[in-house]
Formats: sequence, structure tokens, C-alpha cells
Amino acid sequence: MGINTLTVTYFLAIEQAPFLQAIFPTFAIYVIIMLSIGFPLLTIIGFAHFRKVPGFGAQAATSIENNPYVYKLPPGWNKNVSMPYFLLQSKILMKIAQSEKVSEEEKNELKTLQKKMDVLIKGGYVGVKRGQRAFEDIDEER
Repeated sequence: MGINTLTVTYFLAIEQAPFLQAIFPTFAIYVIIMLSIGFPLLTIIGFAHFRKVPGFGAQAATSIENNPYVYKLPPGWNKNVSMPYFLLQSKILMKIAQSEKVSEEEKNELKTLQKKMDVLIKGGYVGVKRGQRAFEDIDEER
């Protein structure tokens, strides 16, 4: 409730109605009552209305259906670092569980992912960012 709303409602409505003038004799009392009772009451009513109206649920469902990254992996560090790391980690755990040895290729892949994680930790980018080359191009130069 803004001060403008309180001012307008008091001076245009309450001053003109004698029965309301008896309840709110001064502007200060009106402000105190509205802030202590009116604001919490309006908040509760608004929240109940928000929960009851089916529009919110429909809007949430529509935004989820229209967002392609709810159903697939978003580009960037999730796709280039996190998920490959988790996939490799699960493969290695399966091999360890089956008493198999980890191959050199998997060790090299793990080292590459660790380098990408280090780049992210230091605030760098992985993948392709506008105006920048991919991580693999930068890695080949080193």
C-alpha cells in the first residue's frame, strides 16, 4: 500500500463519509490501521486468490512444455562438462564394481574433463561462446 493510495482513499472517500470519519478520525490513525490490518489481510487474500485461480497452474504448465531445456540438456557447462563427467564416472564405477581395469582412453577423457572443470572454476568458458573459440581449439594451442 503506497502512501499515495492511502492519501487518496482517506481524503476522497473517508472525509466525505461521516460514518467512516467516526472510525478513522485522523489520517495517522487510518494509516496505522491500514498498515496493521489492511496490508496483511490484502496479502492473505491475494495469496489465496493466486493459489485458487487455475491460470497460474496453466501458465506454469505452458512454460514447462514450451521450454525445450526441461526435456533435454542445456548447452554450456552442463552439456560440455557436468554430464560427460557424470557419465564417465558411472562407467568407471561400473568397471570397478565388476573388477575391470580402467582403460587409458577413459583416463585421458577424465583428465580432459578435469581440465574443463578447472577452467570453469577459474571463471572461464567451455563450449562455444559468442566471439570466442571452442575449448578444444584453445586446448590444442597449449
